[in-house]
This record gives sequence, structure tokens and C-alpha cells, in this order.
Amino acid sequence: MDTMIKVQDLKKLYRMGSETIYALNGVNLDISRNEYVALMGPSGSGKSTLMNLLGCLDTPSSGIYQLNQTNVADLNDDELAEIRNQEIGFVFQTFNLLPRLSALDNVAMPLVYAGLGRQARIDKASQALESVGLGDRMDHRPNELSGGQRQRVAVARALVNDPSIILADEPTGNLDSKTSYEIMDLFDNLHAQGNTIIIVTHEPDIAQRTHRIVKLIDGVVESDERIH
Repeated sequence: MDTMIKVQDLKKLYRMGSETIYALNGVNLDISRNEYVALMGPSGSGKSTLMNLLGCLDTPSSGIYQLNQTNVADLNDDELAEIRNQEIGFVFQTFNLLPRLSALDNVAMPLVYAGLGRQARIDKASQALESVGLGDRMDHRPNELSGGQRQRVAVARALVNDPSIILADEPTGNLDSKTSYEIMDLFDNLHAQGNTIIIVTHEPDIAQRTHRIVKLIDGVVESDERIH
């Protein structure tokens, strides 16, 4: 198997006055290319901290995190930003769309940082929106779209850089059940096309749509099972 993510004895600690709190306390995890994984756990289990570390939004206190054979802990802030932009597509519970921009311009935003010219950005962003079924909504602003459509825009933005991995943090948390299943259908299709997807969720029915469930508790992996 082609290992994309390798995590060994990963720890993240926070000092609160004289107290040390371990958000992660020695996580070990390997994820291969084109896996479809759910990260679960109660509030405070460390799943969001792990997601932030996997997404290069934060760095570990100790341990090893290798993404495509690169040891992330060795990178400086600029190198981390580059990896985030090239390798990782993010989808958030709150969509994180810019309200004044059209769907097309929201999706094209990561390509600005990647240095693409305007026409290339428009072409790629248009393709990404077509791929999530929003080809007819490109000029709409977020407030003119439903919650499900906004999340599709967010998924298109995550896809636009052809990332190695898609990280989705509670992507259905703000959606009704029908819309949630539509968004999960979209993730199923993206996985079938070869994308590696990690979803943080507290909803068992959402986790059951993936192929592997990793459960965290108190900052460590409690269980790791393949279900499909």
C-alpha cells in the first residue's frame, strides 16, 4: 500500500498555568492513498487537534508526522503554508466562504495563492464547480445559495488545487439529514475517483459511509477498524 500519512507517537500538549494538558498523547496512525477514513470521538478526545495537525494548521509538540514522505515537524511556516495549499483541501462545518464573492471567485481563491493567471483560475474553478453539480450557480454569492449548495462550493474549493488529501471537519454538522446524505454522496464519488478523504464526525451514520473508522479517546487511538 502507498502510505500517504504516517503518524508515530504524535503528542500535542498545552500548558495552562502550572498544568500540562495533552490534547494528543501518543497517536499512531497510517493512512494510505485513496483511503476513506472517519475520525470519531467524544468532545475533547483530540480529533480536532489531530485534524489540525494532519492539515498542517498546527505543529506537534513531539512525534513524527510524515505527509508523502515529508516530515512536517521539520518545516517552517512558509513551507507549511505551501504544503497546505498544494497537498490539502479543507472542508469546514461552517463553509468558510467569503460572503461578497461569487461561488466561482470563492473556489478560485486557493489558485490565487498558487500563482495561476486569471483565465486559468476561472477554468479550473469552473471545472470544480461543475464536478459538484453547481455549474449553474457560479455567479451566485453564498447568501443566494442553500446550506447544501454552500457546502458544495466549499468542496469544490477543496478540490480545485488537485490536493493529495481532502480533510473534512464535521462537513454535515450544519445540514439537515437529506442534505447531509447528498454531501456524503458527493464524498463517495470523490473517493471513487481516487481521492483520499478524512472526515471528522460525531455522527455514526455519517462515519458508516466511509471505509474505516478511527476512534480517539483522551488523546489516543482507542480503535481502528475497516468496515467496507
